Amino acid sequence: MRTTTLKPADPKWIIIDAEGQNLGRMATQIAVILRGKGKVSFSPHQLCGDHVVVINAQKLFFHPTKHRRKIYVSHSGYIGHIKTRSLQYMIDNKPTLMVEKAVKGMLPKNRLARKMLKRLHVFAGAEHPHEAQQPKALTLAK
Repeated sequence: MRTTTLKPADPKWIIIDAEGQNLGRMATQIAVILRGKGKVSFSPHQLCGDHVVVINAQKLFFHPTKHRRKIYVSHSGYIGHIKTRSLQYMIDNKPTLMVEKAVKGMLPKNRLARKMLKRLHVFAGAEHPHEAQQPKALTLAK
């Protein structure tokens, strides 16, 4: 018996407006699109997902208590060099990193996931430099 694999199709560009959306629910949608699981030609060992452009990352919806309770932790590897940042700090200063970390946690932990993350383009405001791909782009509704 022969196993045949389909060649991945050319990637599309999908624009997601993050205004008013929940971070976790939006990140799961993005992870599925980046992996290409909704396509007929999906194969777990191939890069077959689409490009995703996320705009208005600064206008995500969070429950009011989450602004106080959620913290982002990073460690440099040196003793005592742990950094903690609140959700409010991330919204004000690094909203793109907030979305990227949420999506990265939902992708598999391998070399292919690093290639998938290169297809994720996050912008804090409504403007983005990928206007050339706009005619082919699909926009997901809220």
